[in-house]
Amino acid sequence: MELAELGLSVKRLQARHHRTADERLAPLGVTLVQWDALRHLHENPGASLHDLAQLTFQTDQSFGALAARMVDRGLIERVPGPGRAARHRLTGKGDELRVQAGVILESVLEESFGVLDAAELATFGELMGKLVPRQR
Repeated sequence: MELAELGLSVKRLQARHHRTADERLAPLGVTLVQWDALRHLHENPGASLHDLAQLTFQTDQSFGALAARMVDRGLIERVPGPGRAARHRLTGKGDELRVQAGVILESVLEESFGVLDAAELATFGELMGKLVPRQR
């Protein structure tokens, strides 16, 4: 497979995950982007808006607008931070939604990667780890 085709295949897989996830999350009233924000808030308590924007592949302005909508829905709340910084944390409702949506996301990924056996999945994971080192 040529590199251009390989790159396009990665993008197609990502687009399929995003589209399928959004379709299946719709009954919960949440999108993949919103779930990702909830997930990162859970995994990074006390993170700044800027940090969360980077983790979710958004600009600071886009994440700020997303956070404002999520505050309005009662999924997250603003809490005081150092200086003028505002921090956010999950509400009980937001955490419940994060868990419910996570189950749906796991099923989407299981469907995609379920065609790989355990050895292939391990190899794929190792290769992806080389291409996209995990950041924390």
